[in-house]
Amino acid sequence: MEAKTKIAIVGCGAVGIYYGGKLCQVGCNVHFLLRSDYEVVREHGVQIQSLNGDFHARPAAAQSPEEIGPCDLVIVALKSTANHCLGELLTPLVSKHTALLTLQNGLGNETELAKLFPTQPIFGGMCFVCLNRIAPGVVQHLAHGKVVMARHGGSPDALTAEIADLIRSTGIPVDVSTDLEKAHWEKLVWNIPFNGLGVAGAAGLDATLAGQLKTDQAIGPCLATDALLDNGPWEQLVTELMDEVIASGCALGHDLSPSLGEHQRNRTRIMKTYLSSTLIDFERGLPLELDALFRLPLGRAQAAGVKTPRLAALCDLLAELDYRRKDSGSDAA
Repeated sequence: MEAKTKIAIVGCGAVGIYYGGKLCQVGCNVHFLLRSDYEVVREHGVQIQSLNGDFHARPAAAQSPEEIGPCDLVIVALKSTANHCLGELLTPLVSKHTALLTLQNGLGNETELAKLFPTQPIFGGMCFVCLNRIAPGVVQHLAHGKVVMARHGGSPDALTAEIADLIRSTGIPVDVSTDLEKAHWEKLVWNIPFNGLGVAGAAGLDATLAGQLKTDQAIGPCLATDALLDNGPWEQLVTELMDEVIASGCALGHDLSPSLGEHQRNRTRIMKTYLSSTLIDFERGLPLELDALFRLPLGRAQAAGVKTPRLAALCDLLAELDYRRKDSGSDAA
């Protein structure tokens, strides 16, 4: 992996545009596989409005993977709800020497890639970053940015170090983990409460009802991170969910720090009014990542014998909200 590495970005929302744009800056041969933003990116490139300094990048734009062809590195930044398309989208990009790095949320994404490409080196990356796509080809970077990555099905090796160094060359901090699943559970400590409760706020729950996760309320405004860190019932529920996730990860053999929840809450306060990705998907009528982010972690926790009443209630609530929206015909095409 070096500056002229040929890289495909599959899934060009906020995450794909930001990290792909950063790789463009250091001279990588970056190709964006695009749908709705194709014309804008082809004509104008991408614009990142960042707390670290705004920048513009000009990746190559393509509408089909065949236009791009085989790459050295394929970065998957799709929502996990699109994993059924991975074979169709990735096969033209993969040759004998292609590495695959998924920057998706939740559990099970690397396993899906390994089923499709059993002989390819596969890596998982957790992005600890505040990003929003605010217009076609335009992303706002609000805070953080670090990536934690690990190799799927093996220990870190020379290729792991090469990919990590390539990302570091953009100025983005990268930690290499020896335990991919542990890194996923550490990220879930943030993702489950802030993504899930942000959407749960759409049920019209006021703070006094938050602990009960009532579902018989009218759909109303969703909740940003600062509203959830209210030093009251919402934050108590955030804390309880985090504690359940930490207990689940530990029961599955991962040494998660008991103070990890407090650390995640403190770093979230820096984000101020930040809308999580699942919350934005819900407001736009897009499918929710229920399986990878909520149901699969719940199932693994239950299989490990961990009591997770808050997570179970949250899964039920999110499924009900998703059903209500689909039943009303409000899903986007």
